[in-house]
Amino acid sequence: MRGMKHARIAWGGAVRSAVASGGGLLLTDGTVLAEEQVVWLPPVQPGAIIALGINYADHKRELAKELTLSAKDEPLAFLKGPNALLGHRGVTPRPADATFMHYECELAVVIGRAATKVKRVDAMLHVAGYTVANDYAIRDYLENWYRPNLRVKNRDGCTVLGPWLVDADDVPDPHALELRTFVNGELKQHGNTRDLIDDVPALIEYLSSFMTLLPGDIILTGTPEGVVNVNPGDEVVCEIDGIGRLLNTVVADAR
Repeated sequence: MRGMKHARIAWGGAVRSAVASGGGLLLTDGTVLAEEQVVWLPPVQPGAIIALGINYADHKRELAKELTLSAKDEPLAFLKGPNALLGHRGVTPRPADATFMHYECELAVVIGRAATKVKRVDAMLHVAGYTVANDYAIRDYLENWYRPNLRVKNRDGCTVLGPWLVDADDVPDPHALELRTFVNGELKQHGNTRDLIDDVPALIEYLSSFMTLLPGDIILTGTPEGVVNVNPGDEVVCEIDGIGRLLNTVVADAR
């Protein structure tokens, strides 16, 4: 249904579907709940989770001294496991030995129709919708700086997703969206999806050229400049205009 924002939650001992209703959630049986009453899950049951690194021009400049990239490089894409995903209002552990852990506010694209060797002109026909992602990274653990490895990008609870899945038809231009990240209420990151190096159609064309994208697959499109260190107790809010406001708290890793 157009104009609806969809969510997946756990409540009453079951996983349920819900839609935004005022300041709360409307379940399919008519029950209305406040967002604090439920456990938020990623808004889609994920298939493959594909993430992009260094996909904003300003972020590439921000990290220029640490990179080994050229204009001829293909998109820097990597896979993530489902254990990495966490819902809205969840907590993300920071390892005790980390010296620089940062958020990454990203537009997440959800595939709605199988895509194999899709051309750019048809790529958007395969998009079901969009959500907000916060894909944390621990710079201490990176190999060759921004070459992501398992220990950086597949940590339990390191990728927050949600709160809502917004239908593609309700996002007139996914390449004209403001992104912002607040840490403890202070604006730290601000960008716009118009600055994507490889935009959504380019990413779908590239990825589908060698792998079939299936319904439920998620593409994390990268983050703009403005990443700063966060510590246990910090509240991080990532928001994208028209898509949602994703809240998360950093905690000390007790393991």
